[in-house]
Amino acid sequence: MEDNKKIIDEVTLKEDGGNVNISDDVVAAIAGIAASEIDGVYCMSGSVAAGIAEKLGAKKSLQKGVKVDIKPEGSIIDLYLTVEFGVRIPELSWNIQENVKNSVETMTGISISKVNIHIDGVHFKDEEKPSKKTSKKQEKPETEAAPDLLDGLDLSEEE
Repeated sequence: MEDNKKIIDEVTLKEDGGNVNISDDVVAAIAGIAASEIDGVYCMSGSVAAGIAEKLGAKKSLQKGVKVDIKPEGSIIDLYLTVEFGVRIPELSWNIQENVKNSVETMTGISISKVNIHIDGVHFKDEEKPSKKTSKKQEKPETEAAPDLLDGLDLSEEE
């Protein structure tokens, strides 16, 4: 009974000269790159473990934030991403869906029935922070507790 429940982790295309096996990881990499090409996508979201591993020096994964479910009637791709603040999410999503679908179908020949977009976050453009070369005593009042919380507050004593 276990043999009948084999998990499909690649698709086999029958060509005149033989079979072509395409791994789910290849489809995920193509989809991830295609989604990242669209203006307004800040980054692909991944698991917490993958994020920690990447910060510790692990190789950046092209499949990050992509889930592929290959089915004979039409494959489904789920994309998890963070967008730039200010973009129109419906328009952005449509552009991503079209680019991913066209890229995967053109490169692999696999029929894509759905490209689901999951927005995991919004990236706000950081304001330029003062350089770290100048001493903090010149820029901020002397405080020990939570100096970042005091940024922008007027601490002068006026009555």
